[in-house]
Amino acid sequence: MKKQKNLIVILLLVGLIGWGLMDIRGQSGNEPNSETTVVDVEVGLNQGNLAPDFELETLEGEPLKLSDFRGEKVILNLWATWCPPCRAEMPHMQDYYEKHKNDGVTILAVNLTTQERNKDAVRPFVYEEFQLTFPVVLDVDGDIGAMYQAYSIPTTYVIDTEGLVQNKVIGPMSYEMMETMINNIN
Repeated sequence: MKKQKNLIVILLLVGLIGWGLMDIRGQSGNEPNSETTVVDVEVGLNQGNLAPDFELETLEGEPLKLSDFRGEKVILNLWATWCPPCRAEMPHMQDYYEKHKNDGVTILAVNLTTQERNKDAVRPFVYEEFQLTFPVVLDVDGDIGAMYQAYSIPTTYVIDTEGLVQNKVIGPMSYEMMETMINNIN
């Protein structure tokens, strides 16, 4: 019985890793037609879909929409303070943002506040521990985490200047991964 449980866990992990790798490489055949306008594109999470818009508040209580960044390349990252891979990728994200924030690229970090063990840990995590300067918004109801299928965190979507999903990554991102993915989109 224990061997069966271990096998099931291993198969699930291999499946998740494989799915993540597929999303990193992209899926051929889903690229939008150059004649297609954003209005004609299906809203969804697959490559080539228009990323679902949302509005959340920053740590300062200011409303911020994903669509506010239309015209920029966006790294949409869903995370929590207690998550070791999330913590591991934050310095890479901050370094990437600082180097490219004036190049039409932003990082929008969605804290999955409903998954936080201590909601009061978010502010010190952002401002003191990691000194993040990119926009951070709070998903206090869990709607955006569910909408973006953040079943495993961190989950990141790379969105092009037209608001179209280009990649999905499950797991931590390195500086080099961000550079490669952003350089490969419009």
